[in-house]
Amino acid sequence: MQVECYDENGREVYDMILRQILQDIQIVRAVNDVRIYIDPREPVFIIALQYMKTAPPVVLEDFAEYEYDAEANETFIRIKDENYLPELLKKLWEVEGRNKVHQPSRYEVIIDDPQVKLEGLVVHDPEEDLKKKIYDALFRIIPEGFRVIEHYSEGNIIALTCSDELIKEDYLEKTQEIIAEMKNNKTRNMN
Repeated sequence: MQVECYDENGREVYDMILRQILQDIQIVRAVNDVRIYIDPREPVFIIALQYMKTAPPVVLEDFAEYEYDAEANETFIRIKDENYLPELLKKLWEVEGRNKVHQPSRYEVIIDDPQVKLEGLVVHDPEEDLKKKIYDALFRIIPEGFRVIEHYSEGNIIALTCSDELIKEDYLEKTQEIIAEMKNNKTRNMN
């Protein structure tokens, strides 16, 4: 973690804010690197975060079996691991409609007149969950009033360039420099 600011007190305060928010949102262990560049004289605030890879998405086949009954025009899902059942129900309600999804027991779900292909249906995506938490943290860290934001996301790096006025080209160039440094550090750490 690195905070760059011309004012040493400002740098220390933002370092403390950054650490506290990452800890509050419980993503410290998932963060590989964070860089902040702040200059209130301009005014510009840049934050770039690189997160670690997550587990692959959980698909329906990972925790359930299903079969379609053509005569009844229903799909029967047998749950083997109920940890993902709430997320499965939420997903089925979104794609099929709540009125077509029934749960006669903890280990059974029935879909009337199914329209969506269940094969490979993503029920839980750890990377998407982590990204939501990261964006929550980033928006808490951005100084009040810096609401003109340019967003950048590539692979496992997310960067925000913020100001209270128009974003200047040199701010975006500085953001790209920070991202390049993060990528180079990642490459060096892997060797």
